[in-house]
Amino acid sequence: MNYADIGIDLGTASILVYIRGRGVVLKEPSVVAFDKDNNKIKAIGEDARLMIGRTPGNIVAVRPLRQGVISDYNVTEKMMKYFITKALGRKYFRKPRIAVCVPSGVTEVEKKAVEDATYQAGAREVAIIEEPIAAAIGAGIDIAKPQGNMIVDIGGGTTDVAVISLGGTVESDSIKVAGDDFDNAIVRYMRLKYNMLVGDRTAEDIKINIGTAFKREEIDYMDVRGRNLVTGLPETVRVSSEETQEALKETTTQILDTICSVLERTPPELAGDIVDRGIVLTGGGAMLRGLEELIEERTHINTMTADEPMTCVAIGTGKYIEFLAGHNQI
Repeated sequence: MNYADIGIDLGTASILVYIRGRGVVLKEPSVVAFDKDNNKIKAIGEDARLMIGRTPGNIVAVRPLRQGVISDYNVTEKMMKYFITKALGRKYFRKPRIAVCVPSGVTEVEKKAVEDATYQAGAREVAIIEEPIAAAIGAGIDIAKPQGNMIVDIGGGTTDVAVISLGGTVESDSIKVAGDDFDNAIVRYMRLKYNMLVGDRTAEDIKINIGTAFKREEIDYMDVRGRNLVTGLPETVRVSSEETQEALKETTTQILDTICSVLERTPPELAGDIVDRGIVLTGGGAMLRGLEELIEERTHINTMTADEPMTCVAIGTGKYIEFLAGHNQI
């Protein structure tokens, strides 16, 4: 292969790389660990994630992307270069053409920062695509048709809600509330209810294993280990799925309010299409149990999660490059 077309889902929580003809070849956490003393990078991706909360003082594990936006330009550039090289192998003769997706609410300055970082990481040409469009393509929706489709993409740092028709966004909103905020809500709940401090990774485990946004018939339980803030000693408590629903209520309500706000602004013909076709959820945050039921209860519109919610945006970004290539726009 003398060159490749690459789609990158530059997420707050993880980065996915799609290569034309090969599909999603890489999915790793967007975490970088570096040594503060000499500013050298120690690990990137999964290796760095394992270091979060477990490093000596001189080594810090950071996420260079905050809420879908580059917060540390140099580290992001190095991280992207590392992932592109890892996905392609070292022997690529021609610089690749790369499409990168960004949340729908980012500013032109933030878009430019992503574009510059991608060029610095070794791209020949760069296309910036908005996350809801990529998510819709990745979910298998034909966005070129004149009919309304509603996409709710819940990532790590942002939730993008958009109504798409004729290949473009008709109405959209992006809020900085998503999967990471689910974790933070659980951390806060554990502190308030049990006087217990748990780490982000433990909170994520609770969310994945027993987390729910809607009342369930069967209640799940999980033993959670953390540090008691009164005694300062480690302890274990038993947490139920009902408690996670209570912990996540404020965050899920913010996402619900955004969906309703976008629906209220949607032209009536497209709103009718959405009632017929339903709302499609994508992104890692969409895997939270009970989210479909919660949205259905509030909007009275059938809601479904895409088959591979985690990889929808990466696949859509890659397919968007093929779409542009087919229309000679890149």
